[in-house]
Amino acid sequence: MAIISDFEEQDSKPSAAAAASKPFKAVLDPADPLGFLQAAFEFVGRESDLFKSDSLINDVNAVVRMVKDKLLTEERKRKVEAEASSSKAAGKKVKEDVPVAAAKKEEVKEAKGKEVMKEAKEVDKNGTQGPAAPNNNNGLDLENYSWGQSLQEVNVNIPVPPGTKSRLIVCDISRNRIKVGLKGQPPIIDGELYRPVKVDDCFWSLEDQKSISVLLTKKDQMEWWKCCVKGEPEIDTQKAEPESSKLSDLDPETRSTVEKMMFDQRQKSMGLPTSDETQKQEILKKFMAEHPEMDFSKAKIS
Repeated sequence: MAIISDFEEQDSKPSAAAAASKPFKAVLDPADPLGFLQAAFEFVGRESDLFKSDSLINDVNAVVRMVKDKLLTEERKRKVEAEASSSKAAGKKVKEDVPVAAAKKEEVKEAKGKEVMKEAKEVDKNGTQGPAAPNNNNGLDLENYSWGQSLQEVNVNIPVPPGTKSRLIVCDISRNRIKVGLKGQPPIIDGELYRPVKVDDCFWSLEDQKSISVLLTKKDQMEWWKCCVKGEPEIDTQKAEPESSKLSDLDPETRSTVEKMMFDQRQKSMGLPTSDETQKQEILKKFMAEHPEMDFSKAKIS
């Protein structure tokens, strides 16, 4: 069972200083948008406790990322609509059954070029998405939430409107499913987990009334997750890397297993044999040397 925080924030009464606060009067100058942002932050800093938060920078980055993704999505939609209108005006028939994934691939290719396409998620001929490079936390930054992982745990961060109360949060975690959102609204996350979790060791908390942090403890703690929720974009687990500083904290047996996994991942990425395959080759070579009378020309390693 997920442990849910029962901490309820007390609504503070407006102070005399707040009642006498001056209204925000800054005007946006398109030539100096950062100046407007500075004035906005100064105003918020005077009128609230925003800058007392230890996670201020992460919170602001999360908001900026959300706004940026939203604007990019709107811009791409406008571009697709404009191209469709242009093609129609030129007498070209626009097929209505063109796969959305293929359209997005062409759009990204034209707008951002080869360099960004290399980093973007590839889309094959069938319209399915290939694995993406993981973020710095061995997870992925999605539109509504981000997630990262170690071999033992998965951490999920879900931005919510500032001032959200813990009593408004819905967080249900079972062995194979997760559902997170706000009461009276469609869930932000709702689906089947990539792998089972230890429910009694899963927790959630409300961070500074701005984001929901969920910790999921993996049942199998020797496997990288390709995604947090099935159906979401997947990462290339061969590029996932545990923090070197934490390897020393593992017991000898676990550390040996992790190092073997990292070695095998590097070997596979270079098209070279894994440690198990190398061991089999060595055993076969030794056996061949001990039995020269036998014909091994058709021997295969499986």
